[in-house]
Amino acid sequence: MKKHLFVKSALALALAAPLLASAESQLTVGAGSAAANLDFRVIIPRVLFLAVGTGAAGLADNATVDTVTFDYTTNPAAVGTTAAAGAITGNVVPVRVLGNNGVIALASTNTGDLANGAGDTIPWSEITAVSSDAANFDSPAPSGASVNLGLSSGTRITSRTANWTFSYANTAVVAPGTYGTTNGRVTYTATMP
Repeated sequence: MKKHLFVKSALALALAAPLLASAESQLTVGAGSAAANLDFRVIIPRVLFLAVGTGAAGLADNATVDTVTFDYTTNPAAVGTTAAAGAITGNVVPVRVLGNNGVIALASTNTGDLANGAGDTIPWSEITAVSSDAANFDSPAPSGASVNLGLSSGTRITSRTANWTFSYANTAVVAPGTYGTTNGRVTYTATMP
């Protein structure tokens, strides 16, 4: 019985051996050489990455939404003039875009004029952005705009980083309040073919 089981097992292994080996091989007896080929593949997915603010240094999802604040409480005499706010927090924002399938279009949309909750508003046209690399990675206006980002080195790759510096024009005296607490968000969207 044991011999019969051994013969069946040996036969099964012999029949399965060609199925287990999928690499090429060559046996040479005597003088000469033997050669075997091995094929390689690298599979790269289509990738599109956009970071505005926190997370611009890496290539990972990040749910942090940064806030740019223009605070005139320490410089109230500047309200309604072209003078800067007494305290500006986060107005220089790091940005990064990476894509591997052609030109990337970058668009901005917003949620409507900045409101203070009492019926007063500041239009988005009062907020501007200047890019540290306007030639290659310009900022679409927060009021809603679109820009195309050029390819890097004549390939289908777009890889750009910059700092966007935001400013508040402060051209009119407005009612007191904190504007943008419920609708002060700009959404930047990158699109690649």
